[in-house]
Amino acid sequence: MNIGLDMMGGDFAPLEAARGIRLYLGEHSKTTTLVLFGDEALLTPLLAQENITGDIQIVHAAQVIGMHEHPTRALKEKQQSSIAVGFHYLATGKIDAFISAGNTGAMLVGAMFSIKVIEGVLRPTISTVIPKENGKTGLLLDVGLNADCKPENLNQFALLGSLYARYILGIGHPRVSLLNVGEEEGKGNILAQAAYPLLKANSQINFIGNTEGRDVFLDKADVTVCEGFTGNVVLKMAESVYDITHAKQIEHEFLDRFNFEYYGGTPVLGVSKPVIIGHGISKSNAFKNMIAVAAKMIETDLMSKMKASFTGTANA
Repeated sequence: MNIGLDMMGGDFAPLEAARGIRLYLGEHSKTTTLVLFGDEALLTPLLAQENITGDIQIVHAAQVIGMHEHPTRALKEKQQSSIAVGFHYLATGKIDAFISAGNTGAMLVGAMFSIKVIEGVLRPTISTVIPKENGKTGLLLDVGLNADCKPENLNQFALLGSLYARYILGIGHPRVSLLNVGEEEGKGNILAQAAYPLLKANSQINFIGNTEGRDVFLDKADVTVCEGFTGNVVLKMAESVYDITHAKQIEHEFLDRFNFEYYGGTPVLGVSKPVIIGHGISKSNAFKNMIAVAAKMIETDLMSKMKASFTGTANA
């Protein structure tokens, strides 16, 4: 497999990206070719400095898209940037997945317009892994890509999230819930009330009904769906839990799992090839885990399974 990595994206690039590569190669014996996009004059001595050896290919990209640049304009004007060149390689089949902790907007625009969405998917979505109090993990989506949604969007998010939970998180028959202000059917705003019957009638998911905010970190559901406005509020609140407890030196195994580096980055679900977006402050452990997630998405052929689910050819 060929996994592409934007070496210039993120606050600590390219050093932490390189250290993440070293960690990944030290823990995985599988045959993986890492294709690194960035300034060759910086990357070549850096790899030597970090004693990184293996199946590595450097693709020179002279430009960098800054974290605060306008995504569409930057991709158009900086076609030799590490993100633009990376998406070109992904679109032309030279790599099987692409990872970056750089400009999130540019990554989303590139994902939607360079490699396109899966046929039948109305909108791609991004998710986050949620630590459960009993040691298990769950998935919450959308967490910011789609601030406003239609009921049909939430129904599709539920299917995309179920497939990710099954094949990447290893949850055999994931339970799906709708994040709401009450457990009873008929609760919530207009979106929740309209989405509920669609989810209930969807034979491709295991819908268990509504869950509330107090249930997010409990083992009541494996996949929780909501529109991106609510999901992003929950995500940022969860991140603050880690920040506060870390600052106060409160140590507990459960609280440690709120560290985003534990999971790496978030995949863009609903596009035709694996694209993973990392936090701008990602360090080595996050990069290592992003590469691992990309590898698992390729190994499980997740994108083909998603395509089959939306064309009606999925196996029962």
